[in-house]
Amino acid sequence: MTEPNNVCVLVVQIPGADRIAEALEPTEARRALERCMHRIDLAIEAHGGTAERRADAGVCASFRHGDAAVLAICEMFDRVQSLPPLRGLRMTISIGLHCGTGAEDAERGATRLAETAKPGHALASEAVVTQLSATGRQFVATSPSRNPALAGLGWTAFAVARQPAAASTPVDKPPEPRVRIRHGQDTLFVDHARPVVLLGRELGNDIVIADPRASRQHARIERRRDGFVLIDQSTNGTFLADDSGKESCIKGAELVLTGSGRIGCGFSANEVERELVFVDIV
Repeated sequence: MTEPNNVCVLVVQIPGADRIAEALEPTEARRALERCMHRIDLAIEAHGGTAERRADAGVCASFRHGDAAVLAICEMFDRVQSLPPLRGLRMTISIGLHCGTGAEDAERGATRLAETAKPGHALASEAVVTQLSATGRQFVATSPSRNPALAGLGWTAFAVARQPAAASTPVDKPPEPRVRIRHGQDTLFVDHARPVVLLGRELGNDIVIADPRASRQHARIERRRDGFVLIDQSTNGTFLADDSGKESCIKGAELVLTGSGRIGCGFSANEVERELVFVDIV
């Protein structure tokens, strides 16, 4: 675990795992759970967490600070929510976050909160909320949860929101630009709510490229303060072609997105290929 005198632990559970196992074939159900768990793992790793213990339908992770854990929660919800439904069933998670004086104490509290939280919700203890900076605090409710199941804890808990509280903005403020990503029947947007989209052959990516030339974690598109960038992290490189057919290739580098075009993960973007990814700034 992390600091022995101040351990911040996050517990994630998949409350509908039994229902999914009953509704799907064993292999299909196992792959669905693995895909969900992989997205949870990505969020933990992205915010500096360490997975301490895992099960088929849950994971316990430690963080050095509550801010990182809260941001990981927001990313988990976003990633899991974007999973396609299977036979009408959607994967959901419930999360508990607690900061205690020892690993066992912190995990017990986080587990209790995860079990109490409704599917698709997260609860953070008062011990976590009091140490949050302004960055983390904006994702937490201002008033404690009134869930009666929390009465025996001895401390209060707060709901963690998926997005920060909306600030008042002038009605004439123009909308912020965002990148629209189209792949097959899927359409995603890179914007303030989803600042990163992952592309690759591995099932846990936001856009899954079913082509052997693509790497497991091939590339990503990021929103930054000054625009949007395409970042390659693959073996075979990432190709970007504009509407005129002019093509660039990056390998272990990044490229600023300036308009519309198409992306080839490990193959030319000028190929007639079903796995092409189409992007445009809207």
